[in-house]
Amino acid sequence: MGRRPLPRSLTGAGPLLRGHALARGAAYGAADVLHPLLVIARGLRALAVAGWRRWERTPKDRRGPAALLAVSCLAIMALLPYGPVLGLLSLMGAAAWAGRDRAATAARGEVRIEDQRLRALYEALVPYLSTPQDPEPLYAHGGSWQEVFEEYVFDEDGRLTALQLRYPAYFADGEAESRSRVEQLLQAKAGRGREYRFEWDEETGRLALTVLSALPTCIRAQRFVTAPGETVLGFTDPCAVQRRLPVIDGTGVRDAPPVLWRTGQRSTEPHLLALGRPASGTTTLLRSIALQALRHGDAVLIDGGGTGEYACLLGRAGVLAVESSPAGALAALEWAAHETERRLLAAQDARSQGRPAPDDVRRPLWILVDRPTALGHLAAAEGLGDPQELLQVPLLHGGVAHVTVAVAEHLDSADLLDTEVLKCARARVVLGAVTAEQVRAALGAPPHTTPPPEVPPGRGYARLGGGPVHRLQVPATPDPYDEETPDAQRLAVRDLLPPSLTRGTAWHARDDRQRAEE
Repeated sequence: MGRRPLPRSLTGAGPLLRGHALARGAAYGAADVLHPLLVIARGLRALAVAGWRRWERTPKDRRGPAALLAVSCLAIMALLPYGPVLGLLSLMGAAAWAGRDRAATAARGEVRIEDQRLRALYEALVPYLSTPQDPEPLYAHGGSWQEVFEEYVFDEDGRLTALQLRYPAYFADGEAESRSRVEQLLQAKAGRGREYRFEWDEETGRLALTVLSALPTCIRAQRFVTAPGETVLGFTDPCAVQRRLPVIDGTGVRDAPPVLWRTGQRSTEPHLLALGRPASGTTTLLRSIALQALRHGDAVLIDGGGTGEYACLLGRAGVLAVESSPAGALAALEWAAHETERRLLAAQDARSQGRPAPDDVRRPLWILVDRPTALGHLAAAEGLGDPQELLQVPLLHGGVAHVTVAVAEHLDSADLLDTEVLKCARARVVLGAVTAEQVRAALGAPPHTTPPPEVPPGRGYARLGGGPVHRLQVPATPDPYDEETPDAQRLAVRDLLPPSLTRGTAWHARDDRQRAEE
């Protein structure tokens, strides 16, 4: 019995398979040939995106010089021999490096640690950014995290340092509670113990997370380049303010972004309130303000804690009084209230006669009060009045009379402050390890970053009136008589101290000058 021949379709499969093999080989060969071009194209795109972001982060006052420098470099390169060729080769090399395949291990079947963390973060966001009614959810268990995580950066230790993600349009990004839940989750998954900034773009439905570096603590007290009426409270992030001040730190002279507090007749926040934990730096802040204020005015200092932190200013030029006892503080504050009234009457009399205000009225007077609630307890025990009541006149009318009040108090005693202090002191500072709720209660607005659990002295937040909340690092201004602080910081403060008066105290000298004018 003979065998039946095979169908023609099966016997002719050899040429078909060979054609598939040839097509596959040609595709692989084309991919190998075009791979360098693909890498360079991907790198050019990455460089363009990075350059655009750098341009957006550049302050507007620096964009013109930066563009001029770039155009000048291009012109010089075009004029050099072989300049265009070398420039093109450099650009191609940079593009090839930027567009290299960073997922080579994943192509070999290995899963990167970064991918695992992004996958875990994606799965954790599903309950917060999805709803069962969505037919095509962006976030779903087992979904693709590559579609929602547009950009991400990891450090050398494999920790997430930057992330930009998309979220659905129905997410309630206008509600603080909804935002807070997502921010707390991202903070927990990205790693605690660091400070994060969250930027919500409600128009495009994107959220950007950035890990912030710590503010430098190496800037010490010095003569800052400011105009009269400007006081440096501290320094903040470069992207928060446009102005820069030259400062001296441990490495030399550099430009730093300051938080400037403007006082005077036209200031909308002529008085300041600083709150903080014990040893958080509120006394250092008042000492820094006093050293800057004495360059152009006079100061009355009340040390409610009685620790002698302002003894270095006793008997200095421009320092009218340094009091720590209840009786002395009441006398000094009573004099300050009468001085404010005298300035108001003198300014009104000068305006009625068409003359400018006298020089002694236009000379700034600073009233710096540290721990007024503690001083109030001591005064009540001695049967005296509350010193805070004497601050009402300078607080209410000090702006017109060139009188500025700065109060520092412990955060736990903020409820004991007088109503006028809380109402009139619209420049606010909070220092120390505080929570977001405490920052909101002290400044009237939540911080744009997550407060870290541990901070150095002088680290906190500042808000001037209704402006934004800034991160703040107060310049190192220790007591020059404290031998436990570094010598460089103590010497810097000592160099800023006004000269000592040879006869009498500053307060008595001021009274003698007023009597001579009368």
